[in-house]
Amino acid sequence: MSAQRDSSFAALCDTPAFDVVVVGGGINGIGVYRELALQGLRVLLVERHDFCSGCSAAPSRMIHGGLRYLENGEFDLVRESLAERDALLANAPHFVRPLPTTVPVTSVFSGTLNGVTAFFGSSGKPASRGALPIKLGLSLYDWVTRKRRVLPRHVFRGKQATRRRWPALTDRLRFSATYYDAWISHPERLGLELILDTARDAPESVALNYAELTPKGAGYQLRDRLSGQTYDITSRALVNATGAWLDESVALIAPDGGPQEKMVSGTKGSHLILENPALLAALDGHMIYFENDDGRICIVFPYLGKVLAGSTDIRVETATRVRCEPAERDYILSSLQLVFPAIGINADQIVFSYSGIRPLPKSDLDFTGRISRGHSIKRLAGTTPQFCMVGGKWTTFRAFAEQTADAVLQELGHGRCQDTQNRTIGGGAGFEQDGLPLIAELSQTYGITDARAKHLVDLYGTRARAVLDYCAGQTKDQPLLTDCPYTTAEIAFLATREHVTALSDIILRRTDIAITGQVSIPLIARIAAVLAQELHWSDRETQQQQQALVAELQSFHGLSFDAPPQPS
Repeated sequence: MSAQRDSSFAALCDTPAFDVVVVGGGINGIGVYRELALQGLRVLLVERHDFCSGCSAAPSRMIHGGLRYLENGEFDLVRESLAERDALLANAPHFVRPLPTTVPVTSVFSGTLNGVTAFFGSSGKPASRGALPIKLGLSLYDWVTRKRRVLPRHVFRGKQATRRRWPALTDRLRFSATYYDAWISHPERLGLELILDTARDAPESVALNYAELTPKGAGYQLRDRLSGQTYDITSRALVNATGAWLDESVALIAPDGGPQEKMVSGTKGSHLILENPALLAALDGHMIYFENDDGRICIVFPYLGKVLAGSTDIRVETATRVRCEPAERDYILSSLQLVFPAIGINADQIVFSYSGIRPLPKSDLDFTGRISRGHSIKRLAGTTPQFCMVGGKWTTFRAFAEQTADAVLQELGHGRCQDTQNRTIGGGAGFEQDGLPLIAELSQTYGITDARAKHLVDLYGTRARAVLDYCAGQTKDQPLLTDCPYTTAEIAFLATREHVTALSDIILRRTDIAITGQVSIPLIARIAAVLAQELHWSDRETQQQQQALVAELQSFHGLSFDAPPQPS
């Protein structure tokens, strides 16, 4: 166990009374934890697994206004999403960057009445979107941001101009439209940086992963899932941010029980990461945003030197951990062939896959794409009032957290004293010009290569200085493996300062090792050896950690390995 974790549990023993407990350490839970802690309340965040390890680790990695939400008449959601997109571009520029997005258009008038049919209650699949409705939608998109424009306006092209720019696109297109949204490189790290910022700015609050909460008398019992030790705590209010698990958890953590009606209607979304240089080149830096034959919107865009493609949208009745099934893999691959028919695309090019359950508001709509991506707060009365966060998406996490926090503050009679709309996040503070000045600074100051500096800036932003200061203080720092951008001291820094308790925390969430196809048995063993030293693992635990990680990568991310992990 790390000293960081020891300190968190010591704080529970010293002062077991909290103003608010937030259950669920995904991005919505982390967001409301930060909001409330910054208002001077003492807040406890409890996550059963690792932070941002559920649905928050499985987004499309888009930070967007929601162009297609206009079709559902969700104008307020689009307005809010665009404002939050622009805020993230400003507050987390080391992770969130502009993404030019191009829509291939194969017809003119088709889909013009989709919004009308939705208004009159249609729950079925919308018609294919032609040039006219896309033009109207993008014009409205631009109009919403007219007074605070951050990104360029949209551009329409004819077939010839489109083919000149993207010669590999399908011959079926008649037009194309390009507009701008944004993408996020490391969503799990952004969530973690919110926690680290809160520890700095509101040190009385506590965030714990691998812990669970159950009611006990008029309060709660918190159990450390690693040691089994329990702690009695009290709280004046509780926020339930368990996402897709909301309906299951609401009664378990409320001493007075919960409602009978369902609040969440989850859909499963799967994505692929491909190593396909021809496809990467054909994208020319753009996301291609297109319709599959079933009316589902699909995406493909450059991602950390690879290609990210998705996604599915399958209704699920029970929240559980999910994986990209063979049928979903084939669905995504076949969708890519629709837009890039001349490029060879196959399953052998997949280096990683992931899947999650979107915690959407309960809905009986037939076509899952019409289910709202909006959010709401439901207050449940009891000895300790419980505020349930229903719905939500990555782009709007801050706004949702702010609204939830305001409801809790009103309940407790506590005023708001800080706003987060313009508050920088982690390594986004002082980050300028895509990090180029910082790369030059680090190379000169620390005597490292530009490639090493760029790796650190991409992963940590301006926090890269702290990482390098730590590495410089270690007697021996070297690459984990030849040509690996990560070093032994860098992994030790993460292990001791970023709430790491398992090997999977590093491989899957603190780094991009797994999602970019870098993971291997030798690399797993090398990282496990560093963690064993820093977290005081026995030889047996080190081996178990490796075996558990390999099983997870095989079962949930489609990876295969030639040899089992050996003792390090």
